[in-house]
Amino acid sequence: MNAFGRLQISPERLRELSLLGVIAASILIFSFLVDDYFTGSFFNRVTTSVAITAVLAAAQTIVILTRNIDLSVGSIVGVSAYVTGEFVADHQSLPPALAVLLAMAIGCGLGLINGALVAYGRVPAIIATLGTLAIYRTWLIGHAEAQTITADSLPTWLVEFPQRTVATIGGLDLRVAFALAVVAVLLLQWALSSIRWGRWFYAVGSNPDAARQAGLPVERITLAAFAMCGALSGLAGFMFLARFGNVTVAAGQGLELASVAAAVVGGVSILGGAGTLIGALLGAVLIDMLDQSLLRVPQLSEFWRDAVLGALILLAVTVDLVLGKRLRRASTAESRRGPAAGVPPQQGAPANA
Repeated sequence: MNAFGRLQISPERLRELSLLGVIAASILIFSFLVDDYFTGSFFNRVTTSVAITAVLAAAQTIVILTRNIDLSVGSIVGVSAYVTGEFVADHQSLPPALAVLLAMAIGCGLGLINGALVAYGRVPAIIATLGTLAIYRTWLIGHAEAQTITADSLPTWLVEFPQRTVATIGGLDLRVAFALAVVAVLLLQWALSSIRWGRWFYAVGSNPDAARQAGLPVERITLAAFAMCGALSGLAGFMFLARFGNVTVAAGQGLELASVAAAVVGGVSILGGAGTLIGALLGAVLIDMLDQSLLRVPQLSEFWRDAVLGALILLAVTVDLVLGKRLRRASTAESRRGPAAGVPPQQGAPANA
């Protein structure tokens, strides 16, 4: 019996392993195309960018698990970043933890509106959140009155936040923002897989009618999913504010597509009930790594960059699916062969019976 049979790796873990293989292969390919590819500055740029995308991918995943989708996360990021920036600029002595909680509270409130529309108003999620995407953005435009939050109006600790590191290894800085995103994803993944209410998200997404017949509070679970998505989008809004400093009414535009792409690339089923936050994190890493790598390819015109990025994402998903199927077949074959090979013949029976 080989490692597959002994470890009994789950399909989700196999999918994550195949994604790691695709990421490693992509890094190897770009190392031949780009001079000085393995540099600390490039690593720091990728991880800083991934922090925001990873948090939003986790937020989107929680909603998708319940067989819904949230297209307003980009607008929630914009509102959270702008309003938090305003408040922090007027209250320079505000502790960092309270600033983070403020951004998450704003996002949670907006997420609750989405959840109420979907869970209790019975409005399809794609319609409800497409509407709130426009409503939240329009409110922000009216509230901002063409004013920009500038870095020089923010406290020093916030401006310096993107440069703060947890550890430095061989010129590679592990930034606080990236570490915060990874810790949040791991904690949420643990909660979804180990705590009873966490498993309810999967149950609702797999079969809402069966979940309701089993006595699960489907509406409250759906509301909670959107509230958690909003809170994480608020956290991403704080990261956006800290990273860029200058925040306009356009902050966060397009991030909703990046969050969905990262989740889907990470193996989260758009039909609900299947996928992991760790997979979404790896999907965010792959997309941001490809995007930042393409910026450093001198032969590639910026007009073709998005098309090439889209093609590479499709290729990565295809390769990931093929690798995942092969790994699952190998795991299934070993799991079937393992028990038979490990059971000794019954006493009194022929050894070759």
